[in-house]
Amino acid sequence: MVYSILSDNDLCRYYDLNEAAGISQRGRSRKEYAFLDDEETIRRLISFSDDQQSHVTFYTPQIHCSSCLWLLENIHVLNEHILESRVDFLKKEVKIVFDQNEISLRQVVEQLAIIGYPPHIQLNDLDGENRPVVDKSLFYKLGLAGFAFGNIMLLSFPDYLGLESSPDQTFNQYFSYFIVLLIIPVVFYSGWGYLHSAWQGLKQRHLNIDVPVSLGILALFLRSLYEIFFQGGAGYLDSLAGLIFFLLIGKWFQQATYARIAFDRDFKSYFPIACTVLADGKENQITLDKLNVGDRVLIRHGELIPADAVLIKGRAKIDYSFVTGESEPINKKAGDLLYAGGRQTEGIIEITVTKKVSNSYLTQLWNDDAFSKEQQKGRVNEIADKVAAFFTWAILIVGAATLFYWLPRDVSVAVNAFTAVLIIACPCAVALSIPFTFGNVIRLFARRNIYFKNIHVIESLAKIKKVVFDKTGTLTRVENDQMEYEGEELADETKSWIFSLVRHSNHPISRQISNRFRNSKPLSVRHFEELKGKGISGVVDGHKLRIGSPRFISKHKGPKKNVLVEIDGQVIGAFILQNHYRKGVSDVLQTLKMHLKLFLLSGDNETEKNNLLPLFQLEERMFFNQRPEEKLQFIRDLQSGDQHVAMVGDGLNDAGALSQSQVGIVVTENTSNFTPACDIILDADQFEKLPLLFSFAKTSIRLVYIAYAIALVYNIIGLTYAVQGVLSPVIAAILMPASSITIVLFGVGASTWLAHREKIW
Repeated sequence: MVYSILSDNDLCRYYDLNEAAGISQRGRSRKEYAFLDDEETIRRLISFSDDQQSHVTFYTPQIHCSSCLWLLENIHVLNEHILESRVDFLKKEVKIVFDQNEISLRQVVEQLAIIGYPPHIQLNDLDGENRPVVDKSLFYKLGLAGFAFGNIMLLSFPDYLGLESSPDQTFNQYFSYFIVLLIIPVVFYSGWGYLHSAWQGLKQRHLNIDVPVSLGILALFLRSLYEIFFQGGAGYLDSLAGLIFFLLIGKWFQQATYARIAFDRDFKSYFPIACTVLADGKENQITLDKLNVGDRVLIRHGELIPADAVLIKGRAKIDYSFVTGESEPINKKAGDLLYAGGRQTEGIIEITVTKKVSNSYLTQLWNDDAFSKEQQKGRVNEIADKVAAFFTWAILIVGAATLFYWLPRDVSVAVNAFTAVLIIACPCAVALSIPFTFGNVIRLFARRNIYFKNIHVIESLAKIKKVVFDKTGTLTRVENDQMEYEGEELADETKSWIFSLVRHSNHPISRQISNRFRNSKPLSVRHFEELKGKGISGVVDGHKLRIGSPRFISKHKGPKKNVLVEIDGQVIGAFILQNHYRKGVSDVLQTLKMHLKLFLLSGDNETEKNNLLPLFQLEERMFFNQRPEEKLQFIRDLQSGDQHVAMVGDGLNDAGALSQSQVGIVVTENTSNFTPACDIILDADQFEKLPLLFSFAKTSIRLVYIAYAIALVYNIIGLTYAVQGVLSPVIAAILMPASSITIVLFGVGASTWLAHREKIW
């Protein structure tokens, strides 16, 4: 049935990718998916839905090879109403986008089941809980290899004690045959991952690191069978069982350590965004991890919807480009369901949370391909690729030379030496150093509320030569006691108008004015509009209000340093802002300019120019009255000549510049101005740690190079003994994972110790 489906749709290349592709569908019933007709179940499984499409992610444990990945990502050919599918091979997950007007969720699941990939749906999927991905087969393989290794050693005691010369060789021969029966499942089940990976690499004309390991396994296995069945010897099956057992121990240690790092980042490192919860008539800011189902949340213009919710009050115009890539906002009315990741683009709205915040879902959005910058391979990754390829060829050449040298002299020594060379000289350390070292660095910074998008950001950060700063909300923080009002005396009614308008905006100045008049009565606002870098406008109680810069309110001829208030075309007054700089800003800039070129791009006027000049040294590196599009162009100009630039902003008016720069750093306070344009989110309280981001990135690169050096020294020493035939394969099998464990411990341990010394955590 599966073949006929693939054949009818010209998808038979599936069978070319893997000779054993496919799982039998005999006897599978579709009735088991009847529960997917329930609307409540559908709503809880769907992660996003609008008038055109729905998104759903399934855990599909049958994914195991390149054929699986290819077929699942081409499932849209089988059904044109499935718009897109993407596979996360490591997590065994498939994300599907489908047209819910033409195909139901049940039909999508049944389509997956028909081609052999039925999703695994559990109750925790309905509750939106995260599913830990555990490869239980590794434990089965490890247990089998350990069991066989111990028993083979017991059965080999006569050989160990020198009893092979006994007149009665019957029991010895029987023991040898029984050992062969024990080793077969060890080689072809426990060690199958290495053999299969090596074969797939060779089919693709690529020498991966499993090729020399597999050659060592096969050399020991075939040589031992020859000795046992044709020469009456004992062979080396105890060494072979030990080899596979210790290789699997090394793999288990790597997975366990990496899972620990990922766990810390996914569940303990919440994004530094909060939301405004309405309780007892008051507005309270809480972090997202404390948000519960049923909480009533206030969403301002430009803020991200933190969790799936129902719209209660206000006019919603939701931009789901963060989720779908489509930039056209969607109008929603009271009672409609709103999905996490949407951004409100109109006025203020009130929502009721229907699902707990899934931090992993926001992480998924943040790392979505649609918003990732074009990542060029960093120097460290390039070196890793080249070293791994060179290493594999070098191992094969040295192993072959060793084999041909010893064959005329002693066949047993030749086999042992050849196998030991293939096993001990493994480039695993090259592959392990980057993810473990950088992954641990990300975890440590997250403890300080400093969040990296991924490990590639560390390499990019180490290359930065120029840093551009925004001023308002980045270098400065605005406080209530440092704002003065000049102009007509404001009546309570006028204060309510102003308060009602500014509370819709998430800009730092709007928040400050809102706090100043927080005791005023909120009124409904119509036709709210916010122009980035200029100001806000709207109709309150029948009056047209505009609040913003003199450039925004063009008729005004007064001072350029004020935030003007205009009602019905008349400027009634202005808020005079006194900038309050963040704690340690002088030390931060003084430290950074020792190694980097600093620039200032501000949308404000030049009133703070004299205060900032000593920090930026040159007047030509400071620019004021900059619009968002001008900031973007400035970053582009700085990048000419292959210069790497970092942008530090507050994520509100700097999205274009943040996205254009090699590294975008958002400084955020207790607000949900989270943006997919950034690469690092820096909690405002940790602003003094900013220089550490740049210095520790370079330190992390040096740690990787040191790990490479350790691996090189280890391999030189190991090969010296292996080519002489004095290193047995089982000892090599112990030393190989030991080297990997050493590299992992060095990367994690050294980065942790240095972070502690620098007081990162």
